[in-house]
Amino acid sequence: MAVLPLAGLNSKFSLPSGKQQQSKFAGQSVRAIPIRILTVGKKRSKGVQLIVDEYMKKLKHYCSVDDVRIKSNPRNARDVVAQIEHEDMAVMGLIKRDEWVVMLDERGHDVGSEQMASLIGDAGNKGASSLLFCIGGPYGHGRQLRERANISVKLSPLVLNHEIALVVLIEQLYRAWTILKGQKYHH
Repeated sequence: MAVLPLAGLNSKFSLPSGKQQQSKFAGQSVRAIPIRILTVGKKRSKGVQLIVDEYMKKLKHYCSVDDVRIKSNPRNARDVVAQIEHEDMAVMGLIKRDEWVVMLDERGHDVGSEQMASLIGDAGNKGASSLLFCIGGPYGHGRQLRERANISVKLSPLVLNHEIALVVLIEQLYRAWTILKGQKYHH
């Protein structure tokens, strides 16, 4: 099944260069676009799951949010390339035709909290059905996802394992929504 970018949306999204002092959507109405977070990895630790659950509850005040997990190496391949391909196929099977796909990758664009807020605002105001954030498995993302993604972003100059990347991402999504709504961030 081929997954195509949404008509009317640029197939690729670009972030403004430099550090923004304020989101371009601050004080404006932003559609509460549903967010899906897809993580490829092993079973989560209890501590990470507690943090994820806490932020999911906070995020649900702003938009619907789903936590989707795919087991790393779903077919128990011994070859790394085969493992990446199997994970890639599993991820591609879950992507909706009309959703914006944000691939988290150490080679992606640097984003700050204000830019993350702008990314959410753009997706919500330009007709995407939902916004999907993809966190890869231990060997990264496959070719199909790299081609399908609307944008690739990095959360840190450090390489983060999938659990830490998830915690950083979900906290930044909550922070982005507080920016969009002009609210003070609460820990």
